[in-house]
Amino acid sequence: MPMNKPHLEFHRLDMRTGWETMEGYPPTIRQKVLASDLDERRKMGSRTRLLRFDPGAYTTAPFVHDHWEEVYLLEGDLAVGSDAQGLGGEVFLAPTYACRPPGAFHGPFSSQRGCMLYEIHYYDESGTSPKG
Repeated sequence: MPMNKPHLEFHRLDMRTGWETMEGYPPTIRQKVLASDLDERRKMGSRTRLLRFDPGAYTTAPFVHDHWEEVYLLEGDLAVGSDAQGLGGEVFLAPTYACRPPGAFHGPFSSQRGCMLYEIHYYDESGTSPKG
C-alpha cells in the first residue's frame, strides 16, 4: 500500500508551539514535525522535521536507524562525537549538511549556543537498506 505525505502549500509556521521531546532524548532537544508518513515498522515513508537544541543540550550515546537521514544545520553550533557529559567532539557551524545511509552510527551530539536542524528521514523505494 503506497504511503503519502499530505499535500501542503506554503503556510506560516508557528515556531512557538508544536514542539515535542522524542523518546530517548532529553527535554532540551525537541522536534517539530512538518510532514510525515514514516512507518518504521513497515519500513516505508518519510518525515520532514525541525530539531531544536537548547543552549547546552546534549545526547549521551550514538544513534543508528534503518532509514536514510539528511540533516541541514540551519543556525547555531553542533558538536558531533561528544562524550556522555556533552563535552568535546568536532564542532560545526551553520550552514552545514550531512547525508547518512541506514545503519550509520552518528553522535552523540551537543550544542553550546543552541541550534536548529532541518531533517528529512526516509526509506528507499525498495524498502531495503543499502549493502555496506
